[in-house]
Amino acid sequence: MKWNGLSSSPCALCPRECMAKRESGQKGYCLSDDRIFVARADLHMWEEPCISGKQGSGTVFFSGCNLRCVYCQNYEIAAGQRGRQVSIKELSEIFLELQKKGAANINLVTPDHYVLQAAEAVTEARKAGLAIPVVYNGSGYEKRDVIKRLSGIIDIFLTDFKYMDELLAEKYSKAPDYPMVAKSALDEMVKITGEPVFDENGMMQKGTIVRHLLLPGHKKNAKDVIRYVYEAYGDKVYISLMNQYTPFERLKGNPAYKELCRKVTKREYETVVDYAINLGITNAFIQEGDTARESFIPEFDLNFNV
Repeated sequence: MKWNGLSSSPCALCPRECMAKRESGQKGYCLSDDRIFVARADLHMWEEPCISGKQGSGTVFFSGCNLRCVYCQNYEIAAGQRGRQVSIKELSEIFLELQKKGAANINLVTPDHYVLQAAEAVTEARKAGLAIPVVYNGSGYEKRDVIKRLSGIIDIFLTDFKYMDELLAEKYSKAPDYPMVAKSALDEMVKITGEPVFDENGMMQKGTIVRHLLLPGHKKNAKDVIRYVYEAYGDKVYISLMNQYTPFERLKGNPAYKELCRKVTKREYETVVDYAINLGITNAFIQEGDTARESFIPEFDLNFNV
């Protein structure tokens, strides 16, 4: 697959640069070849308020992932175990059907390894009448040059910033370069989107939101991420502080990850939120109550409600 000067075969689209010949059916580190696999497409109510609104975000969950964190909340699809094959044309039609259902936007979830196909599908859909914003909902582990090519395709970046600690990035995601890569990618995202823009209903039309999922026992890493993003971009970027970490059975019994076998405590989360407030951050989303529950993890039943 080739698009806008980029190629997926041999694949060097992501920082892994595994050089897999995906056009020939070889799967890369992301566990994907050039065929598009989607695990779910539907209206989704659990994103930030300015993304989901009252009508829902038109989410498209792609199978596979180039990061595959040990604590991944969407492990089923990140490991490439779920998904229905669709063509670029079918993907563009899914976008249009989600718009017809009243979606506030088209939300591409973990699109990194399908970025070429997704960009082409967005282009086709816009020619056919797609008029709502397109959200790039990624891990933050993306090449700056790839993000740069998405100018004019993507309206909103909803990006993770998982680590400022290289040792944590290596331990949990086998990506010690994550902090450096995420900083560079985020810088390009903010250049593309500029100041955030909202419509009369408070729905984001253009902008960048940085998500950080607080991990149990890792307040310092969270504070370091928050401080970096705020000092670098101030009010240009919205920060979303998440406490919904869900411990999974697969980690229990593994002494290497014993710290991940519990939920984040209320005190841990409040400490991080207070830190953000004391820094002067006002453009932020926080979560209240017991959000670390299964309801935040959709059923990947291959059900395309479009």
